[in-house]
Amino acid sequence: MHARTVAEIVNQGDPFSILGPHEISQGLWEIRVIAPDAESLTLLAPDGTTTLTEMDRRLSEGLFVGTLNATERPDDYRLRVTKGGREEVRDDPYRFGTFLSDEDIANLRDPGSDAIYTKLGAHPISPSGIDGYLFAVWAPNACRVSVVGDFNDWDGRRHPMRRRHEGGIWELFIPGPVEGQRYKFELIGLNGELMALKADPIAFGAEKPPATASVLKSTPDFAWRDAEWMARRSAQNPRKMPMSIYECHLGSWARVPEEGNRYLTYRELAVRLIPYVKELGFTHIELLPITEYPFDGSWGYQPISLYAPTSRFGTPEDFAAFVEAAHAAGIGIILDWVPAHFPNDPHGLAYFDGTHLYEHADPRQGFHQDWGTYIYNYERKEVAAFLVANARFWLERYHLDGLRVDAVASMLYLDYSRKADEWIPNRYGGNENLGAIDFLRRMNEVAYATSPGAVTIAEESTAWPGVSQPTYTGGLGFGFKWNMGWMHDTLRYIGKDPVYRRYHHHDLTFGLLYAFSENFILPLSHDEVVHGKGSLLGRMPGDRWQRFANLRAYFGFMWGHPGKKLLFMGGEFGQEREWNHDESLDWHVLDDALHKGVQALVGDLNRAYCNLPALHERDCDSRGFQWLVADDRDNSVLAFARRGEKDDEVAIILSNFTPTPQERYRIGVPLPGVYREVVNTDSDLYGGSNVRNLGGIEADATPSHGQPYSLTLTLPPLATLILVSALGDVSANITHSL
Repeated sequence: MHARTVAEIVNQGDPFSILGPHEISQGLWEIRVIAPDAESLTLLAPDGTTTLTEMDRRLSEGLFVGTLNATERPDDYRLRVTKGGREEVRDDPYRFGTFLSDEDIANLRDPGSDAIYTKLGAHPISPSGIDGYLFAVWAPNACRVSVVGDFNDWDGRRHPMRRRHEGGIWELFIPGPVEGQRYKFELIGLNGELMALKADPIAFGAEKPPATASVLKSTPDFAWRDAEWMARRSAQNPRKMPMSIYECHLGSWARVPEEGNRYLTYRELAVRLIPYVKELGFTHIELLPITEYPFDGSWGYQPISLYAPTSRFGTPEDFAAFVEAAHAAGIGIILDWVPAHFPNDPHGLAYFDGTHLYEHADPRQGFHQDWGTYIYNYERKEVAAFLVANARFWLERYHLDGLRVDAVASMLYLDYSRKADEWIPNRYGGNENLGAIDFLRRMNEVAYATSPGAVTIAEESTAWPGVSQPTYTGGLGFGFKWNMGWMHDTLRYIGKDPVYRRYHHHDLTFGLLYAFSENFILPLSHDEVVHGKGSLLGRMPGDRWQRFANLRAYFGFMWGHPGKKLLFMGGEFGQEREWNHDESLDWHVLDDALHKGVQALVGDLNRAYCNLPALHERDCDSRGFQWLVADDRDNSVLAFARRGEKDDEVAIILSNFTPTPQERYRIGVPLPGVYREVVNTDSDLYGGSNVRNLGGIEADATPSHGQPYSLTLTLPPLATLILVSALGDVSANITHSL
């Protein structure tokens, strides 16, 4: 051993070549230990009490050496550290061998393997009965990687890691650390620079922001009690099931003002949020990202620790309890998931090992100008494996029921939001991001193969073909796609004064030209109530009564329209002001009858949607839709039929988007008999004027609108009606409970 400084030992890439037991001559062994905090060091027998030898300080910075006579390698010993008049018995990490196999390391490049989160990161193990954590990290271009944390005074000299040259993996088993302690990685980059301490990319827990350390947690493996839910979910076809999603930002749904306006915890949300959503008839909650993120103002869309639920609301166990409570209530949980980009915070993935490891080096491929974030290098196998494994992790380990993938359009196009000279074509000269396409297809294949009944959803705003088609047909493999075109068109229409709506009638009808080209979700998301857009209610024209009537009519049209439903929190009771992520929703407005009426309507629309097969079984099938009145632009009236899989499962949806009632309005219907009005958004139950079609309306044999029968109805002002044929009527299950 010829090292002159501790730094030479720590930085040379393989500390095991110097530290731990080394035979210096036949039968003579040196035990070498770095302990910068120690005043003296004693080599002990495995019992931790019997002295074998006092160790010599060879370097003033804390290199100690003890000599032993032994016929074979002395792999079992302890160390007694004396400092400040106190003694502490430790184990030596450098007496242990390697832990990751060649197969483990090879699997880290396999997009689909779970090796990323079962082998990398920090995992509790007990080799030979010695408790500790095995740390492993991918940093192929680093000159040195050390584990630092509460257990070693955050001293990078204490625990330098072993470089496993097969793939740039560094590993080290450290005896002694316990769950709950904080840690990071200290790296010296490719060019010898000491970098900012890095959070563990695979950490299962993280400190509460603004603190940035990772937290030692076991691999999530909870004693789940939702087997019945999971079995039922796996047997269902999501395309044919009702899906009404309540989109929620946990930090601003409700707070505790009497306790410093603090967040609700995951367990408190389980008690308050889940019953509320259940009572309103929603089938799913979609969470804005809860993977740990540093900046509240990003709403979670700039995550740092993709494998850790944010500690803002509690522990990973608390989050699992929240999911389990949702399943017990019959509610699915969907997570907004962000594989499109990551922030440039120094403790995150950016420039991780002194090189552009996770991101493209060329900013024309690797940097989002709009968001100031880095773009993943999807063509690097380790990066793709990291992301695919993360999708699998949330679905498998936390039993989530779906992933809504954010910003898919920005992933698919190399020229997304770029000028002509700001992007690099693919190898064929096109603007398609081939690496991202391959990644998304593989992610979807793995998600559906490993988590039966779960869904993936794309936020994709372009005309990219086959987003929700299977990969074997050339599609991207998502289960569903947000219908951004429908959202933009219909919000533009409903924001017009009714006197001008006749000139914009196509905004309501155009979406049906492509409504079945994908498996669509109709989104009224958080993006529509921020950045100066105002609230949904705030977009409605007219006086106060008309604004509420417009919103109710619009919701009725949306719930009757083909496609699954999504509504951002606050919309269900007509919040007046724009959403603010730093404040609770305005729950006090529910003291007002009109706000309470909107809430009651949303509950009844959900119950109608879930209980009437005609409104959901063929959401994604053109056979489930038929225009009845598409061209009455002068009266701003629309009418269409929705059909279930049985011939007698028919619902009629009519909307009058003017403040003028329409008397004796005739529409054609496909079936004879009585049609019952099961939802009328003008009902006084919701704050309307109560213009009704009371009782049943008998269809007569007068053909109309290409149908063999017809109804003569009164259409209330600014209202939507849902009528159900008595032949397949299950409307008794729809109750006005709020």
